[in-house]
This record gives sequence, C-alpha cells and structure tokens, in this order.
Amino acid sequence: MADDYCEISEDDIKAARQIEEALENESLTSAAGKIQEYLKKISDVQLNIAITGESGSGKSTFINVLRGLGDEEEFSAPTGVVETTQKATPYQHPKHQNVKLWDLPGIGTTNFKPETYLQQVGFDCYDFFIIVSSDRFRVNDVNLAKKIQEMKKSFYFVRSKIDSNIDAEKKRKKNFNQDETLQNIRQNCVEGLRDHGQGFPQVFLISSFELPLYDFPNLVETMEKELPDHKRRVLLLA
Repeated sequence: MADDYCEISEDDIKAARQIEEALENESLTSAAGKIQEYLKKISDVQLNIAITGESGSGKSTFINVLRGLGDEEEFSAPTGVVETTQKATPYQHPKHQNVKLWDLPGIGTTNFKPETYLQQVGFDCYDFFIIVSSDRFRVNDVNLAKKIQEMKKSFYFVRSKIDSNIDAEKKRKKNFNQDETLQNIRQNCVEGLRDHGQGFPQVFLISSFELPLYDFPNLVETMEKELPDHKRRVLLLA
C-alpha cells in the first residue's frame, strides 16, 4: 500500500518544475511562494476517513477517543452493547478542519449483510479507511481489506479491546507473558492480511480505555505524519 504513494502526478511534476525554475533564476522568494502554494493545495484537500469493521468491534468508541471524547460526552458518537450505528455519520477531526472521520455501520448484522454492505454504506466514496477488529481476525476483515485494495486505496488495521484479551490470557495461563501475547496477536493480524494479498499492512493494537498502553500513541503519531500523503493521494485520484 505504501508503494501507491510513490506515484507522481502531473500536478506534482508541474509544481516541482516551477520550483526548480524559480531556484535556477535565483528567485528564492518566487520558489518559496511556489512551495507554499503547493503545500496549501494539499492542506485544503477534503479527506474522508471511514472507520469500518464488524458491529461491536469498538468503532464508535475508537472515533470518540480519536476526538478526545468519552462515550457519554456531548457530541460523542453513540455507543452501546447493541447495534447503535445505523447510517454513515461524519465527525470532525479535532485538529484538522478538512478531515472528517466517518463512523460506518458494522458489517455482518441483519441490517448490513456482507453481500450488500459495500453498496449500503457507499464504500467507494471514502478516501482512506481504518478497519477495526476485535477478538479474532475474521473473513469480513479480509473482504474489507480486499475491496480497499481493489479501489487502489489504503487502510490501517486496528485490533481493538486488547486490554480484554490481555486480562483473559492472564486468567487462562499460569506462565503468562504479555509481550509474547501481544506479538502473537500482531503476527496473526499481519499474516492474515498478507495471506490475502496485503503486502505491508500497518497493524495497531489498542485499548480505547487504556490509551497510553499498546499502540494508540503510535497510531495517532502515524496518522498525523501521513495525513499529507493521504491528501496527496486524493489529488492523484481526482
């Protein structure tokens, strides 16, 4: 997936040539202006990030923690022990005005069956995806990843509720090793995606209730760092 971002659009080439010409003509002010113009163009792109996965995987809670909200705070995404998300709902990214986080209904329920899910939620309308999965790596996770790849788009794979998995393993095993357990979970996700054509999947293990632990800080840092690349990709596909 990372290789997709190595493609260079005609706009990129044109912008680079304009900057190069300005530098060759010893016009640093002009070159700086061209650079600022290009960066602003990327910054102004509207990026729609879809949070998808099975119902009950923790998608809505994940959106809330990304936005710095608790599940019961005002303007938070509805959560619960039953299916709560019935339609794709946008939420503003807390730091980036032109980025929206879309809470999609869960795949695999009676209301959103796998065979009709993609059409129901308008899957191809989004620019980037975060697949949220809990407990086990499932066939719906694979099918979502395949569809995203077919659209020549990219995703992060988030394995949620890691705190529950760790607690369960502690109770089940006398010789519990947390690092080994986390490595096994991560490897299971990576191998599951690679076995179905995803060459270098980005996998994050998180607990939405213990944010400093596991991969949540790394996920936030990665999103911040790669947002310009995702926006540039939108320009490339436009």
